[in-house]
Amino acid sequence: MSFSEFTQKDYDWIRRDYEVLRASAEKRCANEKELAVVEKAFEFANNAHRNVRRRSGEPYMLHPIAVAQIVVDNIGLGYKSISAALLHDVVEDTDYTVEDLRAEFGDKIATLVDGLTKIKNVLDTEQKTHGTDISQQSLQAENFKRILLTLNDDVRVVLIKLADRLHNCRTIEHMPEHKRDKILSETMFIFIPLAHRLGLYGIKSELENIWLRYKEPDAYEEIKQRIDKRVEEKGSEMDEFVLPIEKALSEAGFKYTIKKRIKTPYSVWRKMEEKQIPFEEVYDLYAIRIIFEPTENSRETERDQCYHIFSTITGIYRYMPERLRDWVRHPKSNGYEALHCTLLSNSGVWVEVQIRTRRMDDIAEKGIAAHWMYKRNGFVGEGDNEMDLWLTRIKEILVNPDVNALELLDIIHNDLTSAEIYVFTPRGEQRTIQKGATVLDFAYLIHTEIGNKAIAAKVNQKLVSLNHVIKTGDKIEIITAEEAKPQAEWLQFLVTHRARTLVQDYFKTQRRQVLDSGRSILEDRVQQLGFTLDETTLQRIEVAYHSESRDELFYNIGLGNQSLENLEEVLKKATGNRISWLRRVLHLEDKPEETKAETFIIGSSDPNAPRFSIATCCNPIPGDPVIGFKAPDGVVTVHKKSCRVAERIAASHGDWVVVPKWLDQAEDRSFLVRISLKGIDRMGLLNEISRYVSLVMGVNMRKLSLQAEGGIFEGFIDLYVPTKETLEEMMKNLQAIDGIENVTRTEI
Repeated sequence: MSFSEFTQKDYDWIRRDYEVLRASAEKRCANEKELAVVEKAFEFANNAHRNVRRRSGEPYMLHPIAVAQIVVDNIGLGYKSISAALLHDVVEDTDYTVEDLRAEFGDKIATLVDGLTKIKNVLDTEQKTHGTDISQQSLQAENFKRILLTLNDDVRVVLIKLADRLHNCRTIEHMPEHKRDKILSETMFIFIPLAHRLGLYGIKSELENIWLRYKEPDAYEEIKQRIDKRVEEKGSEMDEFVLPIEKALSEAGFKYTIKKRIKTPYSVWRKMEEKQIPFEEVYDLYAIRIIFEPTENSRETERDQCYHIFSTITGIYRYMPERLRDWVRHPKSNGYEALHCTLLSNSGVWVEVQIRTRRMDDIAEKGIAAHWMYKRNGFVGEGDNEMDLWLTRIKEILVNPDVNALELLDIIHNDLTSAEIYVFTPRGEQRTIQKGATVLDFAYLIHTEIGNKAIAAKVNQKLVSLNHVIKTGDKIEIITAEEAKPQAEWLQFLVTHRARTLVQDYFKTQRRQVLDSGRSILEDRVQQLGFTLDETTLQRIEVAYHSESRDELFYNIGLGNQSLENLEEVLKKATGNRISWLRRVLHLEDKPEETKAETFIIGSSDPNAPRFSIATCCNPIPGDPVIGFKAPDGVVTVHKKSCRVAERIAASHGDWVVVPKWLDQAEDRSFLVRISLKGIDRMGLLNEISRYVSLVMGVNMRKLSLQAEGGIFEGFIDLYVPTKETLEEMMKNLQAIDGIENVTRTEI
């Protein structure tokens, strides 16, 4: 922030933006009295932030106005939340106190602002020293715990914070790079999943696209251009697709609106990454949304009328049964209800169709706020109970004194991002549980004692063991025995946090001894192999063994549940030619005062360079956007910015973030990457591929694996390349070889 006298243009700018907000707030406020509170909050904040500017040079007051606009338009909150959004930075950035606000605006608005101020304070706090052991709680993870604890007080604080985060991300280009990386990583790890879980799909989608634009700028621009081109070429086909649907729905007497939408760049990128497919194979690029008013005094329920529309449109177009998603009968835990199907247009394009009532659409767009509004008005939807159960479960996790901050951060992240399935008790009661859960997880979901006494189960009348993985629609009956008790080996297959916690609590008296034993066993084994158990080594082991937390790693080793047979391979995998080269070429520059961020030049030959490594989870190469982490032991690890492991580290240890830069003229360097190929097999194809890679491009291959069956081949090549530019040129030319249909860069 900076200070300089406002001009008349600045005052006009503030007033213009506020008038737009006022028009939106007027529709949301119940009466003139509520609107007057919003007006008073604006005048108060406008006076408090007078002559204060953001990094961009624009008046600071535009930020709280924008946050309040998101609060009312995107979330649908009322006058108290709009007022709190306008005032959310007053206590932090001016001489006014919470008590001053309480005297002016009452207890509730002051409490909301106080909660937002505390969140801002803890997010901006950074650990000043690196001398603490990583097994101690991370300060930033502790900060997130405090943020999430506001769910226990008033969810509106988190909702307003999401609006604040969205506007900060919209203007993130004005932030220094290391701050930008920290903010975007926090956003992807916690705030985007939180927006999804609270049903704020519009906010989630915009945050995802901003994340991609800065984390993978080349991919974002390419996908956006290809989407725009596809829309230009095929746009008229969507109009032709909708016409017969409109005609049929009108003849059936429905009052409806049809909205068209195109898949976002992030959702296209994520599908390409996860399925390892090219843009051309993203078939569900188009979607339409049918939003209808349920017919009053009809014998058909909302659900029945959704099925009626489904029956009508599938009488016009053929649909894909395997892509039918019925969230009307089984709503998501965030209250989302809709019926999704994918139809084949007359021109051969697959189009996703979403069928919703107006109420369902409000909840889908404005999430938990709309959910509560309908509930207060006496309308109880199918998803209401699931939303309340989820909030209760989160609050139980948050107030558990035995969960440290780092554990909690992982637990909440996993809970926010895990997919769900729907299963039934013997009496036919529907329950929601995490995808991949076992019957024992289900037993603990029902009751602690049922889990503790479980010995087997019947799934759809068939006898199964406790580690049997359940699926949507299963009817489950737990078999118990009075003498049964929890077994330590259950932790090897339990999936849900609740079940794992209850079993761990049962063994709590011996937990510390088991943890200490596990750490000692690991230290001894690492030393026997000639390594040191420092922070970097522990991070590599955690990633390799897929541990959710450090304590879980030690605990499983102590119990004997985690084998260390391949430990030497794990430790050696992070060393080798790339590491040796980087030890010669990485250089630490002086810390720039204006950003207070450490910058590493990758490619310098300075012998005083610190210890570091290239992350084996994502294997970045020159040309990739990268992020660095300087751990307490001084080792710097370099990741791709879009790496999920990097997101987790930046979210829990934002103060470790440093800025690595690739040196254009570094010599004697090569980086291991993998490309996957798929196509139609023919005589001499393998020879042509290897000849091009080795002789034409002059690139060394480490491993080549191609398999052919039924005339189709697929496989991969591991090779060493100097830059991303070289890799992309090679992939483009390989794609041009007769018979090769698809070439993609994949993880090793």
